[in-house]
Amino acid sequence: MSRGFVREGDQEESVVIPQRAFLPDTVTNYVTPQGMQELQDELHVLEADFTDIAVEVETEKRRTQTLIQGKINLLKERITSARPIKISGQPQDEIRFGATVTLKNMNLKLKQILTITGVDEANVSKGKISFTTPIAQALMGAKVGETVNFKLGAEERPLFILSIDYLQAV
Repeated sequence: MSRGFVREGDQEESVVIPQRAFLPDTVTNYVTPQGMQELQDELHVLEADFTDIAVEVETEKRRTQTLIQGKINLLKERITSARPIKISGQPQDEIRFGATVTLKNMNLKLKQILTITGVDEANVSKGKISFTTPIAQALMGAKVGETVNFKLGAEERPLFILSIDYLQAV
């Protein structure tokens, strides 16, 4: 039907489905075992939300269903591509995926604790960073007592590795 015959009030805005955390196409979707469980839990919650939609206005119900179904589809794609990494299988003396690292920024004399996780698990406020971030990439392979020079723009930050722990990486 020609748009000239559609009343303005009958037109619905399209639903915008928020994208998941960015994962480059060429990068394997590594996750910790806990991260995989979190993805599964998130899927169960979304499926329950879809089943329990309690919106009476048909247009709003359709929009809500579209939004939740879109989130479910994106999450299922992420779960399908997920490759859980057995944390206990990582070399315990160097920084790898799943490590909780205590380091000291030598410029700022500031101590930080970071855990290297999958992109969906990353949460900076909890000290969890994605393995795809520049700082995680700079830290990979480092050992206790080493200094890693992390470049941030024109600035270079020397990061001294104080400890590596795989027990906290859950």
